[in-house]
Amino acid sequence: MNKILKIAVVGPESTGKSTMSEYLAARYNTIAVPEYSREYCANLTGDCTWQDEVNMFHGQIALEKKLLPRANGILICDTTFLTVKIWSEEMFGSAPQEVLDELPHHPYDFYLLLDIDLPWQDDPLRNFPTKREYFMNVWHRELQALNANYKVISGLGQDRYDNAVKVVDEYLHPDF
Repeated sequence: MNKILKIAVVGPESTGKSTMSEYLAARYNTIAVPEYSREYCANLTGDCTWQDEVNMFHGQIALEKKLLPRANGILICDTTFLTVKIWSEEMFGSAPQEVLDELPHHPYDFYLLLDIDLPWQDDPLRNFPTKREYFMNVWHRELQALNANYKVISGLGQDRYDNAVKVVDEYLHPDF
C-alpha cells in the first residue's frame, strides 16, 4: 500500500482554511478532514476549558485516523491539533503535556499556511480579530519549530486557490 501524504491547511482564524481544504480535496479527488474543534465548540454551553482543549486534541486525531482509509493518495486536513497547542497557550498560558508529547510523532508531509490578507469574517466561534498578525507570527514560529515543510498562501478569490494548487503541485511533482 502506498503512503498517503498528509497536507495540512493551517493559519489564523478567518483565513479560509475550511473552504480551501474542501477546494483542494475536490481538486485532488480525495477527502478533507474537517476541523474537529469547530463542531465541538459549536456545542459548548460555556467557555472553553482546559479539558475541552484535551478533548479537541483527541477528537482531531481520531477524525484523521477514521478518514485516512478514504483518502485517495492525499489526505487534506483542515487544521491540525497544533491549533490546540496555540489556543491553549493563548488562553491558559500553556498547552496540555499530551499535546506537546504527540507533536513530533504526528507529522504532516506539507503545510499550507494561509495568510491574513483576507478580510475578517465575523463568526460566533471566532476570536481576536485584532490579533491576526500576532497569530500569523505564532504559526510561523510553531511550524519552524517543527521543521515543517510549509508555504504561505496568499491572494484573493480564485488567485488564492490557484496559488495553493501551484505549491501543492510543486510539492507533489518537484521535477516539473
